[in-house]
Amino acid sequence: MKFTHRLRVSARLKQLGPGLITGAADDDPSGIATYSQAGAQFGFGLLWTMLLTYPLMCAVQLVSAHIGRVTGKGLASNMAAAIPRPLVLGLVLLLFIANTINIAADLAMMGDVARLITGLPPHWMTILFAVVSLTLQLFVPYPRYASFLKWLTLSLFAYFAVLLLVKLNWAQVAAGLFIPRIPGKEALVMIVAIFGTTISPYLFFWQSAQEVEEMGRHHERPLTEDGTPAEAEFKRIGFDTLSGMAISNLVAIAIIIATAATLHAHGKGDIQTAADAAEALRPIAGNYAFALFSLGIIGTGLLAVPVLAGSAAYAIGEAEGWKSGLDHKPWEAIGFYGVIVAATLIGLVIQFAGIDPIKALFWSAVINGVVAVPIMAAMMYVASRRLTMGALPISRPLAIWGWLATAVMAAAVIAMALTGGF
Repeated sequence: MKFTHRLRVSARLKQLGPGLITGAADDDPSGIATYSQAGAQFGFGLLWTMLLTYPLMCAVQLVSAHIGRVTGKGLASNMAAAIPRPLVLGLVLLLFIANTINIAADLAMMGDVARLITGLPPHWMTILFAVVSLTLQLFVPYPRYASFLKWLTLSLFAYFAVLLLVKLNWAQVAAGLFIPRIPGKEALVMIVAIFGTTISPYLFFWQSAQEVEEMGRHHERPLTEDGTPAEAEFKRIGFDTLSGMAISNLVAIAIIIATAATLHAHGKGDIQTAADAAEALRPIAGNYAFALFSLGIIGTGLLAVPVLAGSAAYAIGEAEGWKSGLDHKPWEAIGFYGVIVAATLIGLVIQFAGIDPIKALFWSAVINGVVAVPIMAAMMYVASRRLTMGALPISRPLAIWGWLATAVMAAAVIAMALTGGF
């Protein structure tokens, strides 16, 4: 019986792939900075946003994964076939800009955290992280690289460990989780930021493309050509995606709780970056909490940077009809890998240009928030279109949740505009 149970658990764990990595990449250093700011400024008061975003982000990621698995093509390829090409190219160009700025901010924060740990100049550490990321993407076979990314997701558990080192008032935590409130205009702006960093366009393109990559790796046909395994495949996608998004949101909750119980409780609400949050934790929660928080930032950064660069490459490559995919060698997909190199190196240059990483993150969040709405609307259109999905369009419940997520993101953009976010 125990052996059978272990086999079931092992089989389940093997189903974790694109959804797990996508969820983990959502907690990149810029996301950690946003969640840290939410906890430091508003205590436990905005925890409820994580319960709200979970079903919405699950719906959107499930839709993107379904499109990839059913059609055997990435999101940009399907969009290009269903809506005017100039519009698709405009959207993927904005995605490239937002992702590149996000890469710059993530690299800067990783360098700052590495400086806190090692005492070495942050710019040199930033170069090291960029070189490591590019080397892995260019020269390591993707199946081996994907397993490396899966192991990097373990760095997220550092934030759960931090909770063991701080004193918590669980009644206040529960109130923050289950009683929604918006304590003022500044909190509304923070809520918009949380939505923007949690439901990001680059994750849609990445998960859809990774489903296609997995099909090629296992010599599987699109479900439009072979509907026999559809139910089993949808169950796998559901388990993978729901698990990945759950880990993402649980980590975000852990970060908000940890910073609320330490920084907010001691009146240290004025933090600007994830590195600031890590450094501020040391005198309050101790060196172990500081070290765990810092290592988590570096680990998630190493995971997120290739996802940001890779999703931009998938989007542009598919929209242009280039040979795309991490299973190809660099010389076999020059345009695709050229976008990866360009996004990473431009991000590195931006980081050296002295641009304020917080302002860069703000503008990338603005672009992401604006771009997300038409991309999500186009994605929902494609996923419901029988000409694209054949006999396997998304289910009505998933369509309802997907359109609800689109409406919420549109409302977030409008709220950002009305509150002076632009």
